[in-house]
Amino acid sequence: MTDRLIYLPLGGAGEIGMNAYVYGYGPAGKERLIVVDLGVTFPDMDGTPGVDLIFADLAWLEENADRIEAIFITHAHEDHIGALPHVWNKLRKPVYARAFTGRIGQLKLEEAGIPPETIQIVEPRPQVIEAGPFKLQFVPISHSIPESSGLVIDTPAGRIVHTGDFKLDGNPVVGEAFDPELWHEIGREGAGVKALVCDSTNVFSPQPGRSEATLAGPLAELISQQSGMVVATTFASNVARLKTLAEAGRAAGRSVCLLGRAMKRMVQAAEETGVLTGMPGTISPEEAAEVPRQNLMLIVTGSQGERRAASAQLARGKYLGLEMKEGDTFLFSSKTIPGNERGVIRIMNAFSEMGVDVVDDHGGLYHVSGHANRPDLEAVHDLLRPQMLIPMHGEHRHLREHAKIGNEKGIASEVATNGMMIELSGKAPRVVEHVEAGRTYLDGSVQIGALDGVVRDRIRMALNGLCLVTVIMDEDDKPLGEPWVELMGLPERGRSGAALTEQIEDEMAQFLDRAPAKLVSNDDKLDEALRRIARQVSMEEIGKKPEVVVVTSRLME
Repeated sequence: MTDRLIYLPLGGAGEIGMNAYVYGYGPAGKERLIVVDLGVTFPDMDGTPGVDLIFADLAWLEENADRIEAIFITHAHEDHIGALPHVWNKLRKPVYARAFTGRIGQLKLEEAGIPPETIQIVEPRPQVIEAGPFKLQFVPISHSIPESSGLVIDTPAGRIVHTGDFKLDGNPVVGEAFDPELWHEIGREGAGVKALVCDSTNVFSPQPGRSEATLAGPLAELISQQSGMVVATTFASNVARLKTLAEAGRAAGRSVCLLGRAMKRMVQAAEETGVLTGMPGTISPEEAAEVPRQNLMLIVTGSQGERRAASAQLARGKYLGLEMKEGDTFLFSSKTIPGNERGVIRIMNAFSEMGVDVVDDHGGLYHVSGHANRPDLEAVHDLLRPQMLIPMHGEHRHLREHAKIGNEKGIASEVATNGMMIELSGKAPRVVEHVEAGRTYLDGSVQIGALDGVVRDRIRMALNGLCLVTVIMDEDDKPLGEPWVELMGLPERGRSGAALTEQIEDEMAQFLDRAPAKLVSNDDKLDEALRRIARQVSMEEIGKKPEVVVVTSRLME
């Protein structure tokens, strides 16, 4: 049987977030597998109310767990590592990561009761990790979090380069600079690069990306000009930005305080692993409460409007003894991720009502992206000169545009979305199979499938309200008293002005008085009849059909 080389995205291809990629080599259906990244995405109140986290449905991987050699994590962003503690027990394979990423992962595993030594810390290229037929190297690449890495994956069928998330930054402030000569060398070695699997996030941005280092001057100038307290928020994982903000605050003569568990954890892990040095000293919230406002700067979590983060807490009033007042300044040193606009604007308006001046990224003056823009992507194509290009990490429109660029350059390119298995063995990528690639919800402490109906029912209750009907029948299948109704999320009175509960109860009582014995003795038919009455009366009175739950109790002789 002929061996083949395959690529299978289970998350992150056709969307931004929830990254989970699989590579395989061997006979069809029996390939040995490696997994690259296990990330999450975040819920929203419109489509996934009450859900805590969302990650890829790994049913296919679970079914083929005996074929998995190892798991590799490219960097410590939640959309690449966040699912690891929730799914590792189902896969139980060794995990490889570099020091900073590994430290963040170990903290997550410890919280989940998984031994932290499950993650093996590795050095970057030239160290090689062998996993079945694969030989892998972690290659430093710049991004908005320290120690991001691309992967060089050597197989008997050729070399794959998996970029992970990246930008071309020669001076990223914290972490490793992009080294074009290193990547050119990777493209020249051996038979060259067979397939480039590449970040597509900023493919529509026409200008070259900007360095993290360009923010230091504008941020220092902005902070030095403020008279009240300054509060800045950014992504907790952007350790370079935290350092730049803290340095700007200290230069302006301000004491700096970090607020938010995630932010403190990132800084601590970065210092422990040696990727962050020279971070200005910070003070505790208790100490900050005693500092005059004009001498204080807070750096806080919640740049995306998260309700429980420090930014939202401050927008609602006091947080850890600190509060915003008229004349203070709040800076968003971040870009709002699509879908989070409503939460961010809510916070902005809350601060505005307090008399706080809100400053956003001002068209890039106070924030730069961590992803490569179109010219940067093309530069990587030219450095590596791959035979094939598979765009990843982007919505469908991003993948399609990136594939167009590749095809125009004569690089065989294919749009591969979640669940599409691509064979890379030949001269051009080829779709060979489709795998079910859904979503798993972490709902409280329980994992549920996106199609299980739990969230669907929750949405229906939220939209339509709930009607609970209770009926007691005696041993002769006669109603014992009248049915009673309880409503949640529905108006008390309808068009007629009468109580809605009483109207539903009256209609049900009349129905039970005249209903045939054959119907009343059948629980299913009785439930359906009472449900129909509740919905019909509600529709006539309030124009809504609620979700109806019927509880029928029967007294036995």
